Amino acid sequence: MNAQLLKQLCTIVGKKNCSNSLETLHCYSYDSSKQTYLPDVVVLPDSTKQMIAILQLANKHSIPVVARGAGSGTTGGALPVRGGIVVSTSRMNKILEIDNENLIGIVEPGVITGEFQQQLKQHRLMYPPDPASLKFCTMGGNVAECAGGPSAVKYGVTKDSILGLEVVLANGDILNTGTRTEKGVVGYDLTRLFIGSEGTLGIITKIITRLQPLPECKETFLLQSDSLHKTTALVATILQQNIQPCTLEYMDKTATELVSGLLPEKIPETVQAMLIIEIDGNTKQVAAQCDQLQKLVETLPHCVLQRATNDEEIEKIWLARRSISPACFQLSASKTSEDVVVPRSRIPELVSFCEALSKKLDLTILTFGHAGDGNIHVNMMSHDDSPREQQKAMSAKTELFKKVLSMNGTLSGEHGIGLTKSDFIHMELDAVSIRVMQQLKMLFDPKNILNPGKIFPPDSP
Repeated sequence: MNAQLLKQLCTIVGKKNCSNSLETLHCYSYDSSKQTYLPDVVVLPDSTKQMIAILQLANKHSIPVVARGAGSGTTGGALPVRGGIVVSTSRMNKILEIDNENLIGIVEPGVITGEFQQQLKQHRLMYPPDPASLKFCTMGGNVAECAGGPSAVKYGVTKDSILGLEVVLANGDILNTGTRTEKGVVGYDLTRLFIGSEGTLGIITKIITRLQPLPECKETFLLQSDSLHKTTALVATILQQNIQPCTLEYMDKTATELVSGLLPEKIPETVQAMLIIEIDGNTKQVAAQCDQLQKLVETLPHCVLQRATNDEEIEKIWLARRSISPACFQLSASKTSEDVVVPRSRIPELVSFCEALSKKLDLTILTFGHAGDGNIHVNMMSHDDSPREQQKAMSAKTELFKKVLSMNGTLSGEHGIGLTKSDFIHMELDAVSIRVMQQLKMLFDPKNILNPGKIFPPDSP
């Protein structure tokens, strides 16, 4: 990037918020996908006005622009693969409004998801989406990826909690989508179009969220089982019994062993799988549903159900669950992690397939995740980074994707496509779907400056 353009960027955001030093560029060159691409410059705007000026400049000179939240994404969505400008939203971090009467919140994209949730608790309100990285991921990143989390089984994913957006387009125009009302069908649903678009259509600068009253109470259970197959089959059974958990999480034996030291009690060696089950609502409803759950489990000799008795036990259970992904590196430094989704009734089939695939390819494969909505995280641990081991991991990934699609599933439930899945998108989407998406991309971003190289296969126009 030439000195004149750098000077103009510094004028827009202030010299201290614009840097092309090698140290700064490295700090914004990676995300949780473990890949690295250096940008040419990093800018930190603090307003929509500054974002507009940045995009107008970039569009005029055809400079790539990549929006970045906390860099917690796992598919390379925030990587500047073609250099250019990384726009960090970390200074756009204000909670603009909490409307108690209408159950609406308005935030800037750099607001940390967990901090927003903590602020809402003071108003007896909640924002349900709760990705594992909620203590540091941002609202803008969550919207760009359509993040999920354990609560999705009852409350849905990010798209189900967003009413509207303010978006700056590639040419600097402001687009306002959605409404502040629960209903609204005037024109196309542009809000949903931008949710999950991974920063390829515009940069989000304001988010209107739907809020929920904080439940009166919540009960947390840990279910231990000596049968992996029966435990995964139990997921569909629980929901068929008209029990509506707000959380229904699954962990296989390997995942459980990795974090067993964090759990409230020692886990018996016979345990092959575990479920975390939470039920929330008003006191009467929760009591009735908990009683129903306990009666169901009493009929299952392979299961033991324990109710958490205090906040400390609950915190330990969730610390263990949220620690599984990083704990995988205890097994190997080389991990391929996928977030596939299958119909809930077919989770046992998917898990059995992963067990067989592990033996076939001599790879450690562990499974855990949001069983309540069929979103299973499949982690393939290579022995090392050698070409042979990486080829085995790629073979496992390809076979996994083929199996998931044959089961009427999808390749990603919440992590997005980014770089790591772009080669496989054609397995799920037909040529017409991909062409229409590319046409939308060209409509919003004719010069292809917004997060280029993402989502679509590398050989796509």
